[in-house]
Amino acid sequence: MKTNEQFALVKTECLDIYLKKLSDYGTSWRLMRPATLTDQIMIKARRIRSIEEKGESRVNEGIRPEFVGIVNYSVMERIQLAIGPGDDLNREQALEWYNEYFDSAVRLMLDKNHDYDEAWRDMRISSFTDIILTKLHRIKRIEDNDGHTLASEGVDSNLMDIINYSIFALIKLDEKESE
Repeated sequence: MKTNEQFALVKTECLDIYLKKLSDYGTSWRLMRPATLTDQIMIKARRIRSIEEKGESRVNEGIRPEFVGIVNYSVMERIQLAIGPGDDLNREQALEWYNEYFDSAVRLMLDKNHDYDEAWRDMRISSFTDIILTKLHRIKRIEDNDGHTLASEGVDSNLMDIINYSIFALIKLDEKESE
């Protein structure tokens, strides 16, 4: 299967969860400030690392749902950065924003993937976890500096990378399962 097809399958999975939670909770996440969403993503990434290091999970969920959660919270944070916290969105608007911000991250990945020649395929899932945690620490630092950077990419660029590293992990998990 080609990379873009694998990305489409992962998007279907992430979007399915997003839409189910949208039915359950509406867009209650719209109340969260971007920094709160960063912390939510951090919790999920730290749980993944904990499971990787301990080799077990006491809660009956593995790391896959956490990577899906990281993708979805990262998309939500990108939306919040663009329009700010506020009132609920209707379902159509929430879906439109989700697709726009998910797809723009994927377009960036496809461009980078062309230049890097799919180097991510030789990486370990645990490396994706570490890179995600590193990017989250960078985001927190940028947030603590009121968004100011001297030479670094901003929060949104880091979130796009987090989305893509999470998607890479989900693809690698799929490949592991099918072996």
